[in-house]
Amino acid sequence: MNVLLFIVTIAISFVVVRIGAIAFELTGLEWSLAKFQALSCFSGTGFTTKEAELITGNPQRRRIASILIVLGHAGLVTLIATFANSIQPSISMPKVTFHFLPSGLIPWINLMIIIVAVYAIYKIFTNTKLVRKFTSTLREQIVKKEIIKQVSFEELVIATGGYGVSQIEISKDSPIVDKTLLESDLRKLDISVLVIERKGEAIPNPQADTKILSGDKLVCFGKLESIRKGLCELPHTS
Repeated sequence: MNVLLFIVTIAISFVVVRIGAIAFELTGLEWSLAKFQALSCFSGTGFTTKEAELITGNPQRRRIASILIVLGHAGLVTLIATFANSIQPSISMPKVTFHFLPSGLIPWINLMIIIVAVYAIYKIFTNTKLVRKFTSTLREQIVKKEIIKQVSFEELVIATGGYGVSQIEISKDSPIVDKTLLESDLRKLDISVLVIERKGEAIPNPQADTKILSGDKLVCFGKLESIRKGLCELPHTS
């Protein structure tokens, strides 16, 4: 029973990580980065500061990461407990089921079963064609049931040095609300506003005298950390 539970837990862990990767991808992360982040959260190995900003700066991603971390810890505890019970000598089971085998041989049989099962699961989940089909099915179900709100454009381009494209919504308390792009001093922070989305309409390549209003969504290019700080922490000016 412990061997079976161990194998099922391993299989479920692969599925959970794959679902986490799809969820991260739907929030705007590039696929290879989404897979790495999902595995990092689930295994508890962590990731670099630059990549951590992509998770902590987005509410949806924070929720996904939190769920993966909790499930990862629960899965690790289950794996350790079931593995330990699987390889320790059994007193009752050999008499009932394996009465023809020495009791000391049972743990080794269980260990071999676990090794073969883990290898088989690994081969299945690394089969490119099979995994693609499985991933596609999971993605369709997640999108169909609206489990994760898919973003169309948010931190989709991550370049060297932490530069990229990010979409920020301007609140009524923002220090740059009701100011023009020139007055906002965003250029001094090396932040370029590419598009302003306002009431469902896009203003591409906005001019310097374009006023920023509450509720606007600014699609900006620059250093992601500077974009967040620049749009939230700029001092008020008269």
